[in-house]
Amino acid sequence: MVPREVLDLDEIDLAAPGFWLRPEDEREGAFRTLRRERPVAFFAEQQVLPELPAGRGFYAVTRHAQILEVSRNAELFCSGQGTQITDMPEAFNEFFGSMINMDDPRHGRLRRIISRGFTPRALTRLEADVQRRARATVDRVIEKGECDFVTEIAAPLPLAIICDMMGIPESQTQYVFEQTNRILGLGDPDYVPPGASPIQAALEAGAGLVALMKELAEVRRRTPTDDLVSALLHSEIEGESLQDQELASFFVLLVVAGNETTRNAISHGMKALCDFPEERRRWQADFEGLAPTAVEEIVRWASPVMHFRRTVTRKTELAGVRLEPGDKVVLWYGSGNRDESVFDQPYRLDLGRQPNEHVGFGGPGPHFCLGANLARREIRVMFREILTRMPDLEITGPPEPLLSAFIHGIKRMPCRWGSPGQT
Repeated sequence: MVPREVLDLDEIDLAAPGFWLRPEDEREGAFRTLRRERPVAFFAEQQVLPELPAGRGFYAVTRHAQILEVSRNAELFCSGQGTQITDMPEAFNEFFGSMINMDDPRHGRLRRIISRGFTPRALTRLEADVQRRARATVDRVIEKGECDFVTEIAAPLPLAIICDMMGIPESQTQYVFEQTNRILGLGDPDYVPPGASPIQAALEAGAGLVALMKELAEVRRRTPTDDLVSALLHSEIEGESLQDQELASFFVLLVVAGNETTRNAISHGMKALCDFPEERRRWQADFEGLAPTAVEEIVRWASPVMHFRRTVTRKTELAGVRLEPGDKVVLWYGSGNRDESVFDQPYRLDLGRQPNEHVGFGGPGPHFCLGANLARREIRVMFREILTRMPDLEITGPPEPLLSAFIHGIKRMPCRWGSPGQT
């Protein structure tokens, strides 16, 4: 994909819904213009949904260096006032934000407790489950010869792993999948019931997931098992443990962030491998040797989360732009991952790219993605299955993008393959 700079600097408006209807190469061209000419650019907010009034506007941060600077300084650029561009209702932030909408000390306390479920030792125990689930995913489709890549290959693995971790019964996984689509498909008519309010639909979906987790928590308090819910409910750090509402909010964050982002990394990664066949052959020739850098490059390429917001807490400057307390600063991760001053040929897939200081898991600092290592494992194992068992899989039609300025998502993407490979 080659970016096309069809918009002049003053014609670019990241707050306008129409901007996100443009072809992706035009949007990438706009971000390249911003990086070069106005790396911290102000945009007036527009009222996108009737329930949400337009805010005071935001500063778009599009260069890699400033994304790192803001991410590292969580006290000056806080998360506790919301991480979406729009000022969302408090209930929305509670349902869907959990730790990402918190500052220290509350954020640190919650992260210390939850991080026990994501230690290297805990993730090593999951390795066999990830492999089993990936193999089962391919088993279900391999004789068909064609399918929708997103819903039948990319989506099942991360969702199943998260439900396994949390002890959600398999009978509930489809329900969880549908609710996460409604939450992250906030601006996409495919995921909002006809005539329904998008905000209300998302809140109802979040409430359903919270109710599911609270019910499970009651059972696990009485009868703990070896799942993550039991571990979190029965662990204490410095005398503190997780409350039921905190657990429920974390579950919503985990199924939404962990499911959707890994699904889209795998989907974008597969499309990129088909668009860069020499890189695909390179990985197939030495899968394990290339896997560590290949996975990082797929995350950079996909940049599944487009942005997160921070709020300025005191007067400061960023790239020469003066900022006041209360100003919104929005970190555009996909733009940072295409920064020409950091990445050589950023619009080329290079599975051996080194160094690769991408911000696909967020920037450095206290809000770096807690599930990054789990996502890396899932991406690696899923592509091992695809490249060995369906080595000639090809994307046969254009991906259908999610209509969103937040998630770089693909809803559907047809694929086809011939004879199965190694088993």
